[in-house]
Amino acid sequence: MMTEKPTTDDLAIRRTQLAEDRNIMAMERTFAGWIRTSFAAMGIGLAFHALFGELEPPWLAKAVATAFILAGAALAYSAQRQTVKTLDRLHPHLLERPSTPNFRLLAYAVIIGCLLVVAGLWAMKDTPPIN
Repeated sequence: MMTEKPTTDDLAIRRTQLAEDRNIMAMERTFAGWIRTSFAAMGIGLAFHALFGELEPPWLAKAVATAFILAGAALAYSAQRQTVKTLDRLHPHLLERPSTPNFRLLAYAVIIGCLLVVAGLWAMKDTPPIN
């Protein structure tokens, strides 16, 4: 019994399907990279406040730290938005499609965490420098 040799069109379709699957995996790695960057921005903000918390005026260190932390929240939001938009464009063939709500849930959890850290930062009492 003879099997049919795939046509050029069949091979092209197969390559396109595999390319879409690779793009989905790359999109997942990119999302993870942006979330890591978001956490790094939050860490930079906290470190800035820890190192320069005694700046004059006292709110200056908190303001700079808040800017970095809110930048981390913005990165998380932007990452999930771009990821969901990309997922809507791609159609997986061999892979199980990742769930859009999972990306949103993770990004919103990071955003809420950033907001809680900012609230805690501003709720902390300013202590006068020790002479």
